[in-house]
Amino acid sequence: MTQIERTFVTIREGQVHLRRSVGAAPPGDAPPLWMIHASPASSVSLVGLMQELGRTRAVIAPDTLGNGDSAPAAPAVPDIAYYADSSLRVMDALGIERVDLYGSHTGAHIVSEMAIARPDRFRRMIFDGIAMFSPQEKRENLANYAPAIEPDAFGSQFHWAWHFVRDQGWFFPYFKRDAAHARGLDMPSVEALHRTTVEVLKAIRTYHHAYRAAFAHDEPQRLPLVKVPTLIMADHSDPLKPGVAQAAALMPGALQTIFDDRTHGRGALAAKAALYAHFLDTGRLP
Repeated sequence: MTQIERTFVTIREGQVHLRRSVGAAPPGDAPPLWMIHASPASSVSLVGLMQELGRTRAVIAPDTLGNGDSAPAAPAVPDIAYYADSSLRVMDALGIERVDLYGSHTGAHIVSEMAIARPDRFRRMIFDGIAMFSPQEKRENLANYAPAIEPDAFGSQFHWAWHFVRDQGWFFPYFKRDAAHARGLDMPSVEALHRTTVEVLKAIRTYHHAYRAAFAHDEPQRLPLVKVPTLIMADHSDPLKPGVAQAAALMPGALQTIFDDRTHGRGALAAKAALYAHFLDTGRLP
């Protein structure tokens, strides 16, 4: 199994925490894979994929600013272009010129703006679930999905964070806790719930900024500007899977697929990593 190490790099906002594979030599001239995680956690959510993909290529995954163990974002209201710029500056600080890109959910919005800003620095790109909400859904999510939380003397933030993470496994959006919005899935494992909740608590005052930036992202205007070859996909169980076809319609030439995570059982992670690796190596679907 690939070893994943943790380290920090400094940019003007402060220290950025990242995870990276150790000991894997990329095949041929393949660039490293730069991975941006989903909200609300951190790069810890990508460790399983990193271990699989790190067998054959260098893999690097920072915690976005204001998430996990990274410093907060500088603007009071950061947008997706800001998160993209900060990620590019992390690459610069590490002396990395060119990579492949992967982004999950919020991360997909961030890598899209990275690709728009500096297409010369990226070979291929993967969206693993991307939100394509209507204007009404965006307004509703901005108002309800990611509230600003402050710790208090009763420790209510601990109770809130646990249920926030747990209910996302059961409902989408999680704040509509009724049968019509039930995802029909089992509860995530207690270990997974604990791990994600701890990451949210680390960044309890700032976790909401990246969410809100993603909800405010203008995909219909921005995605057609992407020129980097892209695979747009989502798991069958991902509530964002309708966004695959919608995003692909805005990006002529992009490949699209739905990964049936129901049929692979314990081998789903390895199968998904193999799909990614094939696209990154060849530019095609298996």
